[in-house]
Amino acid sequence: MSKSPGERAPVRSFWWWKRPRSAFLDIGLALLAALECSAGTVAFLDARFQLSGAGIAVVAALGTLAGGSLVLRRRWPAVPVVATLVLMPGMLGVLLLVVSLYTLAATWEWPSRRRRVVALSVLAFAEAVAVMMVSMLTPGDASVEQPPLWVQVLIAVLVAVGLTVPPVVTGLYVGARRRLIESLKDRAHGLETELDLLAEQAQERARRARLEERTRIAREMHDVVAHRVSLMVVHAGALERIALKDPEKAAQSAKLMGEVGRQALNELREILGVLRMDDERPPEPDSLAGLPRLVDQSRAAGMAVTLTVSGSRQEFTGEAEQTAYRVVQEGLTNAHKHAGGAQVSVLLAYAPNGVRVSVVNACPGGERGAAQLPSGGNGLLGMRERVIALGGTFSAGPEADGGFRIEAVLPSRLVVRADRLG
Repeated sequence: MSKSPGERAPVRSFWWWKRPRSAFLDIGLALLAALECSAGTVAFLDARFQLSGAGIAVVAALGTLAGGSLVLRRRWPAVPVVATLVLMPGMLGVLLLVVSLYTLAATWEWPSRRRRVVALSVLAFAEAVAVMMVSMLTPGDASVEQPPLWVQVLIAVLVAVGLTVPPVVTGLYVGARRRLIESLKDRAHGLETELDLLAEQAQERARRARLEERTRIAREMHDVVAHRVSLMVVHAGALERIALKDPEKAAQSAKLMGEVGRQALNELREILGVLRMDDERPPEPDSLAGLPRLVDQSRAAGMAVTLTVSGSRQEFTGEAEQTAYRVVQEGLTNAHKHAGGAQVSVLLAYAPNGVRVSVVNACPGGERGAAQLPSGGNGLLGMRERVIALGGTFSAGPEADGGFRIEAVLPSRLVVRADRLG
């Protein structure tokens, strides 16, 4: 399986950094912020409180720790912001403030933690305004005229907005874009997995279709070969018995054998030729209209068989007509195999609710046919499957008088159009 677009090559991790370059970037930012915070804080407080050497060292250490908190920005994004808020009353660390607010907005999920992001950002903005106001209100050179108070407030607010709003907005945009990319990668990976599953399902459907087609072809070949060859074997047995006694009848049986063999070959060619993938088929020769001819072939083979047709002629779908024809064909084949010399009755009954076909042979008595035909036991099972697949009913079993009945009923919904038999 190919690697999905969302999958990345494995990278070496260093503590909480996924890549070494991320660690180098954060360490570099932390060093710069530590230098800015320590120097700025010392200068700011020393100008107002005249710090001693120890005080300068303590203030510088605090500024260094606050700036160095940027090392933790990917693991705990709130820590640098808190350090900024703690340090800001003493001095404004611009780099620490901007980077920490950007990281907070970019790495914390939105909107699940929006309250924390908004609260810390607003607090940072307020402290920035306060620090700027303190810086501007501190007495300076008396010769320089101070601007009005409202101007100082406006400048403080604008500087605070410039220091806090852009990093927060940029962080929100980058975080949303990053999550969108991850979501698209996950979706692409899911789609690829789904496509693989669909491909496997398509292969499975194709395999089942091939299996069903092979089963259908095997069933058709069984129906054709079993019946035709059974007739040929019956004719061959009769030919063997009468070859010397009645040459004229023997010649007639040989002619019938040739005709039945040619029909079997033609039907096999038609079955194998239907392997093209289309639904348009020529008119099926094996339809209900062909039952008289099928019965005549069995009579010619020596079977005492009668055909009874009742009801108004209706034309069913090609598959339904062929299935009913095959049921009669299978019934006659079974009679040839197991009830030689018995009376056989074929019934074709059209009714408003469908069509019924049945083949009933009486209890075989007297001398059976000389030809003993093998039976695979699949004919009736195949007929049952075909009839049930069309929504019909199928039954096969012995009669009370020792005979055997095969019967199938196909529903009226398979009717194409109703015609009167002419």
